[in-house]
Amino acid sequence: MPPASPSTARAINDRLALRLLQQEGPLTAGQLKQLTGLSRPSVADLVERLTEAGLIGVVGETGAQRRGPNARLYGIVADRAHLAALDVRTEGVAVVVADLLGSVLAEASVPIGDETDTGPAVEQAVTLVERTAKEAGVERLHTVGIGAPGLIDPATGELRDSTGLPEWHRRLATVLEERFPARVLVENETNLAALAEQRDGAARDRDTFVLLWLGHGIGAAVVLDGTLRRGASGGTGEIGFLPVPGTGALPSATGCEGGFHSLAGAAAIARLAAEYGIVAPVAPHEPHAAALVRAAVARAVPYPDPDAAVPYAGKANSPAGHAAPLANSSTTTPDSASRFLDALADRVALGAASVVAVLDPGCVVLAGEIGRAGGEGLAARVQERLARMSPLPTEVRAGALGGGAVLRGALLMARDGAQDELFAPPER
Repeated sequence: MPPASPSTARAINDRLALRLLQQEGPLTAGQLKQLTGLSRPSVADLVERLTEAGLIGVVGETGAQRRGPNARLYGIVADRAHLAALDVRTEGVAVVVADLLGSVLAEASVPIGDETDTGPAVEQAVTLVERTAKEAGVERLHTVGIGAPGLIDPATGELRDSTGLPEWHRRLATVLEERFPARVLVENETNLAALAEQRDGAARDRDTFVLLWLGHGIGAAVVLDGTLRRGASGGTGEIGFLPVPGTGALPSATGCEGGFHSLAGAAAIARLAAEYGIVAPVAPHEPHAAALVRAAVARAVPYPDPDAAVPYAGKANSPAGHAAPLANSSTTTPDSASRFLDALADRVALGAASVVAVLDPGCVVLAGEIGRAGGEGLAARVQERLARMSPLPTEVRAGALGGGAVLRGALLMARDGAQDELFAPPER
């Protein structure tokens, strides 16, 4: 290959420096020289170029150097662009507004009932974005990231028409582009959860894994060799349609009842909990099944039992911040709680085993509100079952971000998109 032209080399160096500043935070010119391997004059030139472009600026001084040019800390100009991220659910929408570095400036949510017509529903969502941006002091949004249920058309990047999903989901992106205007990116919610868990959560050390989303619905995201796989029609991970034993029926092209969803969706888990006498207060902004699983985890015998013969070598993340008092918890005995979690693990392992047999990901993350509520105890049970069902070694981890993973993933997608555009070399 011929050597890069001087302009191409400068563009490569600029993007490298910007990525380092985004990943590491503010750096001195000397630190940039060390991390990039560039010469001192080359670093000085790129700092000057990026400063003139308004992408970086002096944000302080380091105590490790004497005062002067060598002590200056350079950082990305966070307010160079502003972002919004939306988590669109069938029952409402949540939004955050952030700067170019992803620091949240304001956030809000609004319920949108099933009976709301398409026009009013879209207007409620768009108004929420406008109000949140105003609260953050943001006049213009550069990029908006949307996480929504349903399939994303791999050719157009648009949310496909899906049976059972509100029409306002599909209309929202177009209206947001018209109203602001802003660049709008749309991605499946489970895929965004995988992005968030890989960047900030339970899969930080994995470039190949499967995320199993356990929330109101059920889905999966597949990341192989660092790349999210969407499939020919955008349907990779539609695991709710997986035919499994124990449902008494088969799923169809128009509905996943009779598939894995009928065993491991929130409604099915709530019914299973009732069979074992598990009770818990209703918690806002999450499936009631998550509260039931959390109640069972709090009452169950620690897993694995110290006297059990089967060892557990997993490294799942235990849930945090979920120590709410239990309603009538005395009716949930340690034995019934343990048996409920065992039965739930039996169900989850059926879907996980199918994924493992086909993809051999080496790691399965139990994500979503229910996955996080189950924590290390549920992950350990599922891992032990997979070890019996499959010869392929698979670590099972509890998701670290719960239901917030979708919104975090949408923000990461918006940030990456904005940075790719702003950090791109100018056309010559």
